[in-house]
Amino acid sequence: MSDGLATTFRVLGKTPNEAAVEVLISALDSPNRAVQDGALEALLARRSAACGKELLRRLHTMPPRWREIVRSRRGSVTHTLRDAILGTDRQMCVNACQAAAWFHEYDLIPTLISVLEDQSAENGDLATDTLWELVTQLYDELAAGSKSNEGRDPQMVRRHIVTSLESSVQRFGKHKQHEVIDSFLLLVTRDNPTLSTILKDAHHPAFVSIVEAMSNSRHGGVMRLLLSCLDDRHVPSAVVSVVGKRSDQKFVQHLLRKIGREPTTAVAQNLKRIRLIAWLPCSKEFLDRLDATAQHALVRMVMISAVPREKAFAAIEQVLTHGKPEGRRTAAAALAEFSGVDSNYLAMKVLEDPDPGVQANVLGQLRHRGIPGILPHLISMVDSPHAVVREAARESLTEFTFKRFLASFDMLNEDVQRTTGNLVKKVDPQTVPLLHEELKSKVRSRRLRALAIVRAIDVAEQLEPTIIELLDNSDHMVRIEVVAALAGCPTPASCQALLHALDDSSEAVREAAHKGIESQIGLIRSLESMAGK
Repeated sequence: MSDGLATTFRVLGKTPNEAAVEVLISALDSPNRAVQDGALEALLARRSAACGKELLRRLHTMPPRWREIVRSRRGSVTHTLRDAILGTDRQMCVNACQAAAWFHEYDLIPTLISVLEDQSAENGDLATDTLWELVTQLYDELAAGSKSNEGRDPQMVRRHIVTSLESSVQRFGKHKQHEVIDSFLLLVTRDNPTLSTILKDAHHPAFVSIVEAMSNSRHGGVMRLLLSCLDDRHVPSAVVSVVGKRSDQKFVQHLLRKIGREPTTAVAQNLKRIRLIAWLPCSKEFLDRLDATAQHALVRMVMISAVPREKAFAAIEQVLTHGKPEGRRTAAAALAEFSGVDSNYLAMKVLEDPDPGVQANVLGQLRHRGIPGILPHLISMVDSPHAVVREAARESLTEFTFKRFLASFDMLNEDVQRTTGNLVKKVDPQTVPLLHEELKSKVRSRRLRALAIVRAIDVAEQLEPTIIELLDNSDHMVRIEVVAALAGCPTPASCQALLHALDDSSEAVREAAHKGIESQIGLIRSLESMAGK
């Protein structure tokens, strides 16, 4: 653009003579692009109603470069939008609604509400669509947590808009515009007085519509509002019911994420009020779409809720059958709360689960279930290659401890001493250390009993040094028991100790040593024969 032309447009943009407007409007249709752009800039500079109206009338035909110019200096257009929205010219209303959304003109929301509430308004559909578009734009700004490009505080804007929406919701019985409900729910928080009042009054004109929107909306903002209500210990029962009835995957995933590893006290309290969970029983496909943490939360929700026990059990069974490892572990622990033939069968089946944590979580339940013949299963689990399973098996066999065995040893016959003692040796890892302490005891009877136990459970080799030391004991009865214990331990050290005992001052000890050596020779030959085979 030449300097002269630029000067002309600068003058036309500032002169108070309204005739300049007509000149500039005509220039918009010039075949010269520079003239078009200059005329547009001058019209925007004048900021008059006539200019704004003309530009708005042309908005839908403007080339992209004009739109950017208008966008950057939209103050000349925005003051004409309200009249266009309230007017009867369809194209002007279309352009005004488009500009409102384009410019994020949230101040126009009360105007849009008045149009959509007016049953006789010809452009109610445009107002409805634009209201929702502006509300979702504001929601996105709020979610971003920062001020808009225009420097407005989204929270302050939200409070202003919510006030207008609250008034419209209260008038819902007259206009029946559900889009107002949707917009309202997208921007309010759970402590909004209007929302609380309506949800507690089933006879309120907006009650059914709000509950339906909460039940069916797929917008994340409405879902978050619904889930946030669970943090209120006094949330209306209608909300609790909606939470249980929603079965869409996205909502369920958000719900389970909220429950997490362990729900808060308030959330747990509200989950206890849920009597129906629409997505139960959950299918394999449903579970496959949930990650491990969500499956854990699913089990926690089912067990906390007030759903019928048969449905809760069916859910636990599904997770145990098709869930991920973490979900199966949680379900295995929850199985303890069920009794009967079906749960017993499932518990036994879970013992075959490939995950050690799942096995361990069910092991502790088996003794309390009264399942016939369960003891051998538990005993076999003590030999599991997984430490967590071994520990769980031992905890379920707590009566088989060395201390209890020691206290009752003298009252048992030899067969029971042997069988029970070997079981205790397997179950209680403290068996050998505690037996070592007994061998060191200064009390004669305790030493003798300890040596008898060594023979009964065949642990002489593990305690060999301590046993050999007792050959120097002054009590010949103790030395006889030592020789008897070493007889079953065909090691070089034990053989040497028995040979040394052949020179014992006690004839009874010497005889026992002879028998011990013979026993060792026979045992060694037997072992060699087995090795040869």
